[in-house]
Amino acid sequence: MTVASGPTPRLLTAGQLFLDLVFAELAAAPRLGEEHWTPAFGWGPGGIANYAIAASRLGVPTVLCADAGTDALSRLVRDRLRDEGIVDGIRERADWSLPVTAAMNYGGDRALVTGGRPAAALASLLESAPLTPVAALHLDDSVSEWVRARAAQGTKIFADIGWDADEQWNPSALDVLDGCHAFLPNEAEARAYTRTDDARSAARALADRVPLAVVTRGGHGAIAVDSAAGEEVEIDAVAIDFVDATGAGDVFGGALAAAELTAWSLRERVEFAALVAAITVSRPGGAAAAPRLDELLPWLDSHPAAADPARFAFLRAALHDGASPFAASAASRTASSSRPTRIKE
Repeated sequence: MTVASGPTPRLLTAGQLFLDLVFAELAAAPRLGEEHWTPAFGWGPGGIANYAIAASRLGVPTVLCADAGTDALSRLVRDRLRDEGIVDGIRERADWSLPVTAAMNYGGDRALVTGGRPAAALASLLESAPLTPVAALHLDDSVSEWVRARAAQGTKIFADIGWDADEQWNPSALDVLDGCHAFLPNEAEARAYTRTDDARSAARALADRVPLAVVTRGGHGAIAVDSAAGEEVEIDAVAIDFVDATGAGDVFGGALAAAELTAWSLRERVEFAALVAAITVSRPGGAAAAPRLDELLPWLDSHPAAADPARFAFLRAALHDGASPFAASAASRTASSSRPTRIKE
């Protein structure tokens, strides 16, 4: 893998890449023999690209490291990523084609079907990855040493380990979090892994493994526990008309990882990520519908019922006169934070 030239990345994203085909505003799932049409359709890079696109659109220089093939769909996705301004850290594989996921949205959620084969283990892909203040990864067992080494160099790693397809939810699967700064499961995943009955208990249990545990709850908001600071935050969801849930958790994660580069409080960072994710799910296309930084305040102004104005006063202050809270010159918590990343001896 060779990382293409471009702006110095401040966020590294790495994991499984897909091409997503998104069908929204369906009344129901098609039954055998039926064909349903919908005008609410979108396509674009998916998987780890959701993190990268969300962060890049917010103005954070981002590199994406992933496998792709030499097939036409891989080329299509890489072209779209370049159009988004994302630094290309793709490793080409002639023996592999990019998986394709069809997402059908109905009844307030979505169903997914994916065709293809999973990518290879991450470890070899990351050998030449650039050093960045923050990283967001789809973790696998191969990257444990890399994670610990990067954490020791100061990188704050935001982790996703995905849905357990076997639904065993063995707590030992969380051992890959050693060295990570943050873990961002949804409520179902968090409760299953921790054998708890509610999101708050799950977040507290996960915060024993990582400094920051954030459990997303869809239309019920999110709960974050900073175990080093002894701080807990619970936020409500931003009120929106749901259209497409595809990649919502990934977009939340990308925005939260980006917010680690700011001087914002924990509550402000989680509120910011929730806003970015809410705007995304209010329109079709998955991460392709993620907002740009200059869209956030106009969106709030045009949707006054979405949230109390005081809730995002910090954002108005941060974006005053076109300023960026992610600028390298802006006050950042990544270099000065006193909260250690937990690494087992």
